[in-house]
Amino acid sequence: MKKSILVVGSVAFDDIETPVGKRFNALGGSAVYFSLAASQFSQVNLVGVAGEDYPKAAIDLLNRQGIDTTGLEIAPGPTFRWGGRYHQDLNNRDTLYTHLNVFANFSPKIPSIYQKTPVVFLGNIQPTLQMEVLNQLPQPEFIGLDTMNLWINTTRAELMKIISRVNLLVINDSELEELTGTVNLFKGLKYLHQIGVRYIVIKQGEYGAMLSAAEGLFFTPAYPVEEVVDPTGAGDSFAGGLFGYLGTCEKIDYNNLKKAVVYGSVMGSFCVENFSIDGLLNLNPSKIAKRFRELRRLMKA
Repeated sequence: MKKSILVVGSVAFDDIETPVGKRFNALGGSAVYFSLAASQFSQVNLVGVAGEDYPKAAIDLLNRQGIDTTGLEIAPGPTFRWGGRYHQDLNNRDTLYTHLNVFANFSPKIPSIYQKTPVVFLGNIQPTLQMEVLNQLPQPEFIGLDTMNLWINTTRAELMKIISRVNLLVINDSELEELTGTVNLFKGLKYLHQIGVRYIVIKQGEYGAMLSAAEGLFFTPAYPVEEVVDPTGAGDSFAGGLFGYLGTCEKIDYNNLKKAVVYGSVMGSFCVENFSIDGLLNLNPSKIAKRFRELRRLMKA
């Protein structure tokens, strides 16, 4: 029996420039990317906030993808907006502006129908808000968390408190270094495991991802994409694929997490092939399974 997934994160408009082209007023936000990727596997319950300018057509699109938007608050004012310009080397980008708008006063309210959701993903929002979410949930079966350098540098104490309550931490190399104070990847992972983090997933962008657990280390390369159009949301789509697959598992353990990380890489590959969320639309189980098999073949010696 599939498990439903609760995600709490941002809902946004993105203005994006890449070497391939431009897209303005594009649908974005961590919760949206995550939900679209995860909904290919499991039922998703979305909690976030948008402004009065957020189109009904966007909400209808999410609903058609099997995403429950009961927890999407529409608040007075404009929706969170981010603008970014990517360089020829798509690993580098300039943030042109960040207008928090209604997101600045976001206080997550978990609808009663969501409160027994077994799998929870706390998107990249302030640690105090992530804690607010957990305090509204009786006892989730599995909790994942994403964070970023900003929270590590400005709200470290609060972040460490919430990290101690989750089962899986999603982070990248530079964030791991800042969080643990060591440039050595394996020392950093050891430190986090010692303070109680059961599973850690290191996102390594075009190089793939690593899963660390007491059972061992597992690495998956990124799925080879012919042309990267827009990297925005790739990490959130990765997390959505990972948690979406976990929602199909009767038991969440190391072996199923290894498969989940591969599915995360697959969903990230679909995301980067088009602007905004377009790469995550018009997918089906056959397309996803094909890339999963191809990626697994690449991993065999």
